[in-house]
Amino acid sequence: MTNTVVSHRTRTGRPVPRSVTVASWAVPVMVVGQFALVAALPVGIALAGALRHVHDRAVRGAAALLAVTYAVPLVVWVTRPDGAQSLSKDMHPAFAGLIVAASAALVVTIHRTRARSRAAR
Repeated sequence: MTNTVVSHRTRTGRPVPRSVTVASWAVPVMVVGQFALVAALPVGIALAGALRHVHDRAVRGAAALLAVTYAVPLVVWVTRPDGAQSLSKDMHPAFAGLIVAASAALVVTIHRTRARSRAAR
């Protein structure tokens, strides 16, 4: 009788794309720098890249949280008939703080995922 040992590699997932990392850093810079409407582009890049290329649920959740926290003031600004001329001027500072905090959460989860994938190698 022969004993065989089957070794299963743990699935660490694909690495987080650099575009997701750069976009997650760009969002708070743009929001704090009064370019909140332009920040829609890095929010979309971070969300699409995380959902499409990252297997870690924490990164996906953090990217979705960032997209939702950004979408709320955007929808409020678009639907208000008497809104300001720019999203940055219409956004409450608490929303800006939430967006920055959600982006920080995404950056931390990306860093944690990269550190874990390096340790698994």
